[in-house]
Amino acid sequence: VELVESGGGLVQAGGSLRLSCAASGRTFSSSAMGWFRQAPAKEREFVAGINWTGGSTDYADSVKGRFTISRDNANNTIFLQMNSLKPEDTAVYFCVVYYSGSYYGPIDYWGQGTQVTVSS
Repeated sequence: VELVESGGGLVQAGGSLRLSCAASGRTFSSSAMGWFRQAPAKEREFVAGINWTGGSTDYADSVKGRFTISRDNANNTIFLQMNSLKPEDTAVYFCVVYYSGSYYGPIDYWGQGTQVTVSS
């Protein structure tokens, strides 16, 4: 299984970025997927999760109303649209897969991460 994130970069506060995560190597039928992030000297934290159909999502309180998670099952890809970015959103963002189907369950795979830097 391989998860490849893309779309990170440097953006000014108030700007937007769209992260993508392409999954390959195994069928992801019925799998939930999600995004985590890790800022320097901080623990990894949950950002957003989405179930297989896309009909159920959840977000960390810190990103609600600004970030939107979505998925394209035909292409085994998920996205994270990030708007109104703040310097505190600066982190490495990781894509994850939950074979259990629940984004509250155990994580089965992690991507390598993509750096997001928001300047003030």
